[in-house]
Amino acid sequence: MRRVAIVTAFAFIAMTLTQFGSPSHAEARPVLVFAAASLKTALDAIAVAWRRETGQEATISYAASPTLAKQIESGAPADMFISADLDWMNYLEQHKLIDPETRIDLLGNNLVLIAPADSAARATIATGFPLAALLGDERLAMADPASVPAGKYGRVALERLGVWSSVDSRECPRRAPPGGAQRGAARHRLPDRRGGRT
Repeated sequence: MRRVAIVTAFAFIAMTLTQFGSPSHAEARPVLVFAAASLKTALDAIAVAWRRETGQEATISYAASPTLAKQIESGAPADMFISADLDWMNYLEQHKLIDPETRIDLLGNNLVLIAPADSAARATIATGFPLAALLGDERLAMADPASVPAGKYGRVALERLGVWSSVDSRECPRRAPPGGAQRGAARHRLPDRRGGRT
């Protein structure tokens, strides 16, 4: 199902690029796409395939979703905005800076809880599961819940599970480097599934 969803998303993006690359738009400039930095690998591949099939160019500007949203608010002429953060897409819609009829939820992700390979911890993640006890005296590494999408979603998930209050003073709000859980700065991490593969 996940593969089908991703292929469908890619097809939608390519179709949208084709719309912007139609003769009515092509006379001005290449399509300008503002996209969350986490999508760079996928969108670069789409842009290459689209150029090969149509002969047209897409310029893709990658950055954090809040940065891109503020640039759009300041007048940046983006043709398409692909955000990793629903809050900032909502912000632009509330300020009438996007056409709501063109808005679509394109992709999703999953959060995972990971521990070092030498950890003996075992847990079933469910309402009220003993996350604080699993951490022991250690900390939980996760993206900043104040500003980074994966951190925001992580906090919401832990709140809904009823365990956020037991660990909110012990989380490390930063993006852990690849392998960080093994290297010991914070041995337990709550990344999205893509980050958990690093």
